[in-house]
Amino acid sequence: MIEPRTLAGFRDYLPAAMIPRERLIATAQRVYRSFGFSPIDTPALEYLEVLTGKGGEESDRQLYQFEDNGGRRVGMRFDLTVPLARFAAQHAAELGTPFKRYHIGMVWRGERAQRGRYREFMQCDFDTIGTKSVAADIETAVVIHELMRAIGFNNFTIRVNNRQVLSGLLAKLNLAEKSVPILRALDKLGKIGREAVAQEMMTAAEATAEQAEQVLKLAELSGDSDDMLQQLGGLLAGNAQGEEGVERLRQILRGAQASGVAPGKLQLDVSIARGLDYYTGAIFETFLGDLPTIGSVCSGGRYDNLAGLFTKQELPGIGASLGLDRLLAAMEELQLLEKVSTPAPVLVAFFDKDRLNDYLQIAALIRHAGIGVELFPDAKKLGQQLQYADKRGFKLAIIAGSRELDSGIVQVKNLATTATEEVPLEMQSTEPGQSLVTTLQRLLATS
Repeated sequence: MIEPRTLAGFRDYLPAAMIPRERLIATAQRVYRSFGFSPIDTPALEYLEVLTGKGGEESDRQLYQFEDNGGRRVGMRFDLTVPLARFAAQHAAELGTPFKRYHIGMVWRGERAQRGRYREFMQCDFDTIGTKSVAADIETAVVIHELMRAIGFNNFTIRVNNRQVLSGLLAKLNLAEKSVPILRALDKLGKIGREAVAQEMMTAAEATAEQAEQVLKLAELSGDSDDMLQQLGGLLAGNAQGEEGVERLRQILRGAQASGVAPGKLQLDVSIARGLDYYTGAIFETFLGDLPTIGSVCSGGRYDNLAGLFTKQELPGIGASLGLDRLLAAMEELQLLEKVSTPAPVLVAFFDKDRLNDYLQIAALIRHAGIGVELFPDAKKLGQQLQYADKRGFKLAIIAGSRELDSGIVQVKNLATTATEEVPLEMQSTEPGQSLVTTLQRLLATS
């Protein structure tokens, strides 16, 4: 016998996990479409040269790569942004620019599995390709804000920074050529602490202790956004790249506020750097106020040079990704997930074996009204069927024996309160609001 088991960092999704997962996906699709983003898909496998060297050394180490049956070196995508750059370069003439897309799909990283982090996980990306306009930066922040609200969160913070600010300071410190290891170390500030980050800068980037201190001082600026922007302006005066980064941050903060984002929801945080090498401008990370330790649940930024690896056409881009699995892990920890293992809220009980067709008609009547319904398949005792309904999270049960069916009525049982109502079977009752369908709609609306 083969032992049934899954690989470390991989997992099966039972109905209780897949139902909220699909609901989150549907919410993300609805929000992305409301801003005009169109769906695309790309292959799980890419030529290895498409993926390597794009996200940095760590991403290359985590790549699942192998030689296929045709002798080609291939890799499994580690995110959805690098394949997008290849996709945009390949199809730019057909798509035109600006091009706004969303992509929901699995990615794979051979990293150490931990809370909310898996080796196979789903990303829900949205991106705008073909414009450097700050309007696209602003819209990215607004989409993240609307997405978090649509999911049901109010206590969250979107942190924003700009790689130009960090790069401008590094240029002033004569560390421009060491920007990749410096920013990679800075991205770990919240995880390993100040001293460890400073040591990594000195080891990996050969920065002096004074240079590392200056980078950390920038990252540790505090105050409200206006105060921090003023401080940044002073620190970066004379460096064109840094000054541009500060100005774009100012425009993002003001534009987001004009779009209805509360000032407290979007906060300037010059400590965030995003570990991937391809970011060039605005960067975003989103944290839950009730569970900040789970890490960012929606991150992204501007990458103006990534598509340049595949085409001479200028295809700047910006976008973000909802970390679906991490967010679901957070929602489970916060007890925000409804414990159900059925997508249908109504169960039709079946305990008179001679009246199967009647039960089928009842189920069809409910389903045709747009309400999910399941017919229990066996004529078992009512108690067993109600136990089944409770275990799987049904909200309502339709109960009718021969007496009720002959009289044209059914019992509607609220499984949470155990209250029961007797209602007529007709689609349209002579008494407004008393038909089976309207009763179900009313009870489901309040459950």
